[in-house]
Amino acid sequence: MHSLRPLNLLTFLMTLAIIYAGCTPAGSGKKSVQSPPPVENFGDYWYQGTAELTRYELRQARYGEIHSGDAVLIFVTEDFLQDKQVKYEHGSREQAVSVLKLNATRKFYTGIYPYSIMTSVFTPVSAMNHSLKVSFSAQEWCGQAFMQLNFQGNDSYRGVLHSYFQDEADQAFAVNNALLEDELWTRIRLNPEALPTGEIDLFPGAHYIRMRHQPLQPQKAVASLSSSEDPALSEKPLQVYRIEYRSIERVLEIKFEAEFPFAIVAWEETYPSGFGDSRVLKTSAVRTHTLNAPYWSLNSVADSLYRKQLGL
Repeated sequence: MHSLRPLNLLTFLMTLAIIYAGCTPAGSGKKSVQSPPPVENFGDYWYQGTAELTRYELRQARYGEIHSGDAVLIFVTEDFLQDKQVKYEHGSREQAVSVLKLNATRKFYTGIYPYSIMTSVFTPVSAMNHSLKVSFSAQEWCGQAFMQLNFQGNDSYRGVLHSYFQDEADQAFAVNNALLEDELWTRIRLNPEALPTGEIDLFPGAHYIRMRHQPLQPQKAVASLSSSEDPALSEKPLQVYRIEYRSIERVLEIKFEAEFPFAIVAWEETYPSGFGDSRVLKTSAVRTHTLNAPYWSLNSVADSLYRKQLGL
């Protein structure tokens, strides 16, 4: 989990700014999704050798009802190989770039059986238009599903899907590039001022596609960024990033602190739940606990106390 720490933070940020100045904006929104982290203490927070772990009280819509559970967002920087699109561990660093990785987990029960969902996103910290990789998996007693997208460098993603459902089964495919809903979370943490607003093309979140059994294709959406205050969520000023899809019945709102490091305090998703006679329900998650720790080394029985610190 160790990342390349800039030898000189000021030089690092100036270099990023120069690189970004020469890039062509991507997407159809009013703002570009690319911009260097604008704060001087970016490296002090994200390159300190720990991960940010945050637990949320989850109320998940599934099968036309709301189910209680836990959501955890794990943000950490690490070195990532652009060519193989895996974590750098040894050998030449020529293809290594620093990424902000998000592991987003959801765990809840539907009646007798559990759901476990995880999405991983790898977004370069430096000047690139695209997240390099997104992977998703879901496990429940009926079976498993897995999907992965790898950026190809030619404005497209190569994808694979493995599912126990007959109509999905095993697939290999390619999709033209558009912004991914799953990468909005990392882009918020990197630089929310660069989030696109207005009319955009957006791939819905992998968990939504999985639970609604929808094909992976970009959708028309309207994005907005607004200021807010909610003492129940945070004493700090907040911002709300809202995505309203045009062609599917889905709205996503992500609430985060307006000050660096732009901590995500809550989110809401509204969409139809259930099959046949479905109804529109709201999934919500509210921050309850957070800590910074090198979780990869906290794997002994004695380290289970950290789970209590996270409210798990």
